[in-house]
Amino acid sequence: MAIPTYEQMMRPILAIAAGKDISRRTIVDQIAAHFDLSAAEREAQIPSGAGVVKNRTGWAMTFLTKAGLISKLSRGEYRITEDGRRFLIEHPVELRVKHLRAQPGWASAWNSKKQSSSAVESVDEADTDAVATPTEVLESAVGTLRKELASRLLDQILAQSPTFFEHLVLDVLVAMGYGGSRANAAAHLGKSNDEGIDGRINQDPLGLDQIMVQAKRYARENVIDRKTIQAFIGSLAGQGVTKGIFITTSYFAQSAEEFVQRGSNTKVVLVDGEELIDLMMRYHIGVRVERSIELLELDQNYFEDE
Repeated sequence: MAIPTYEQMMRPILAIAAGKDISRRTIVDQIAAHFDLSAAEREAQIPSGAGVVKNRTGWAMTFLTKAGLISKLSRGEYRITEDGRRFLIEHPVELRVKHLRAQPGWASAWNSKKQSSSAVESVDEADTDAVATPTEVLESAVGTLRKELASRLLDQILAQSPTFFEHLVLDVLVAMGYGGSRANAAAHLGKSNDEGIDGRINQDPLGLDQIMVQAKRYARENVIDRKTIQAFIGSLAGQGVTKGIFITTSYFAQSAEEFVQRGSNTKVVLVDGEELIDLMMRYHIGVRVERSIELLELDQNYFEDE
C-alpha cells in the first residue's frame, strides 16, 4: 500500500492517544504498525533524507496540537484532550484538516500577535487538499524548479561550440577538486594531434599523475557506444596515462558501461548528460544562486539538556 498522507494518519494517532500518552518518537513505529507498512515503506525518505513516515506523523501531531485535540505534557510527550475524545466520536471514519479549522483558537494557534491574518489564510489554503506535508510540498517545488533549470541548462550547453563545452567540462572537474587549487591544474588540448583527448588535469604540480578528459557535446539521443570508449582507452594508452574521464551531454550504451566496469590497468569514469547537469548545479558552474531560503527545525537536544 502507499504510505498514508498526514491527514490519513491524524485519526489513528488520536485513537492511539485515547488509550495512552504518546510521543513523537514512539508514534512513528505505532503508525507504521497500524497501517502495516512494509520495511521499504518504513525506510522511505524524502529528498532531504528525513523519513517519510516520521515527517508525516510529525506534521499530523502538529495539526492535532494546533487544533487542541492533543496537548503537550513535557519533552515530546502528548495527551489527548476532551476535545480530542469528542472528535473521535464525531468523526468515526476520518479526520481531515477542514474539520480542525472549526476549532476555537485554530487561527491564533498558528500565529503570534505580530503576524497578520493572511498567514492563517495561507495555511488554510495550502491544506485544502492535504496530501503532502508542508515539508514535502517545499521539497517537491524545489525538485520541480531543479528539473526545469536542468532542461534549460542542457539547452544552453547544446547551443554552444564544442570548444566551449570542452572548457566547461574542465571547469566542472576543477570545481570538484581535481588538480587541487592550482590555477594551471587543467589544460585544454583539443588539437589535431591529441589522439582525441580534449583536456588534461595534472593531479600534482609536476604532472606525474595525470587524468585525460574527452568531452562530447552530442544531442540527447546520440548514444555513446562501446567502440567509442575503446578508442578513448586506446588514446590514454598512447599518452601513457592510466586514468580518464569521458563526459557527454547524451548517454552511454549499456555495452559501454559494462566495458569500463570489467576492470583493467586503465581506470575510466563515464559521466552522462544527466550527471553532468547535476554536477554543474551542485558546484555552481553556469548557474547562480537566485534566492536562498533557510529552513529551521527545533533543536530538541537543546531543550533536553539539563
